Amino acid sequence: MGAAPSVPSLPTRSTAHHTTHDRIYTYGHGLPPPRSRSHRRTAHTESGATRQRPPHLYLLLLPPQHVTCHRRGQGRRSRRRGHQCRRRRHRRRAVLPLPLPLAVAVELLALALPFTAAAASGFRCSPGSRPVLFNFGDSNSDTGGMAAARGWHLTRPEGRAYFPRPTGRFCDGRLTVDFLCESLNISYLSPFLKALGSNYSNGANFASAGAATMPRDVPFALHIQVQEFLYFRDRSLELIDQGLSGPIDAQGFQNALYMIDIGQNDVNALLSNLPYDQVVAKFPPILAEIKDAVQTLYSNGSRNFWIHGTGALGCLPQKLAIPRKNDSDLDQYGCLKTYNRAAVAFNAALGSLCDQLSAQMKDATIVYTDLFPIKYDLVANHTKYGFDKPLMTCCGYGGPPYNYDFNKGCQTKDVTACDDGSKFVSWDGVHLTEAANAVVAKAILSSQYSKPSLKFDQFCRG
Repeated sequence: MGAAPSVPSLPTRSTAHHTTHDRIYTYGHGLPPPRSRSHRRTAHTESGATRQRPPHLYLLLLPPQHVTCHRRGQGRRSRRRGHQCRRRRHRRRAVLPLPLPLAVAVELLALALPFTAAAASGFRCSPGSRPVLFNFGDSNSDTGGMAAARGWHLTRPEGRAYFPRPTGRFCDGRLTVDFLCESLNISYLSPFLKALGSNYSNGANFASAGAATMPRDVPFALHIQVQEFLYFRDRSLELIDQGLSGPIDAQGFQNALYMIDIGQNDVNALLSNLPYDQVVAKFPPILAEIKDAVQTLYSNGSRNFWIHGTGALGCLPQKLAIPRKNDSDLDQYGCLKTYNRAAVAFNAALGSLCDQLSAQMKDATIVYTDLFPIKYDLVANHTKYGFDKPLMTCCGYGGPPYNYDFNKGCQTKDVTACDDGSKFVSWDGVHLTEAANAVVAKAILSSQYSKPSLKFDQFCRG
């Protein structure tokens, strides 16, 4: 892996709260295009369930005579039913054993299919377990909360790599949190802010695009997300006390895993108008908000926490596209050194905070995962993961080297996405592609970057 920037020493003095001016890019409105007949076959729901079994393996590998259709009746009615049967013949599952060469071909094809983080990690929760997960964060883990709150109708190409339609994720497919849900064998988290079609039986997602820790009373800051959770918990338990059906009971809340992935927008806002030393000096108030969130959740019965550090901010095409006088601030991989130094410093301070909280909360499990080396490696060793364009936006405008224009987001009409997002690290200049998210999730599940080094499957609770 490429060498990460060194961790600078952090000043110990405290500073007053600052006001962040997080920039939220408003995407265009419009309904998603209609799904084709072939697309419906492989459609996946937002909860991760498959609508219909994908027929492509049977269609490619089985000759028509291996599938039989039985007619019933006579005459015109029989011909009509026979016609319908012929139309369905490739959807029927084969019952005959495959010849040996064909079986080998199937196995090789399965090995060539894209991996999921759960499969790569080597574990899944057993079907009998019922893990519960609550997530707090920004657009890196927002599964549709901000889109629901603002009434945004995202259109293609958002979600094109996996979902049958855009889901409110700022990605071409699944996010890192989606892959982590797969590893727990649970459905994808429904946003708390999405009223229709939500499933909260295995948790909820309070993350929202543009979220930061400060100012704390502005929607949807971390403090507000925690307050939303408390309302969700109280209402769920109230329904159960009334003899009604609540999504999660008291034991579910106690055993649940609480994930926090926030801070990127805070650090970016500081870097936009302050020199490095002043940026680092303003970390304590940000960390204080994260500490307050953990303590509030803990005082309300939460005991399992998984906290993520921020990524390689200096490798984001959005930051690289900012006009600069020269390239003296670029490292050997083309990333901005100042932004990455700040990210490393923030993560070091966040890791220390998690150590302090662990010492104070003896009966709690607090895992800190450093995402910087994981995401930096996507650029430093991009060929290892099959990426061709580590610093270029897939869905952007302007062409090389970064294909990013501040005035033309992914949802802008004259913006065209790349043909193959799996070759790109960045989806829209700020967020990762599904392919990159899968790599990040696999690294998280390895526990190599976590302290303490706990396996994610310990949260598979019955």
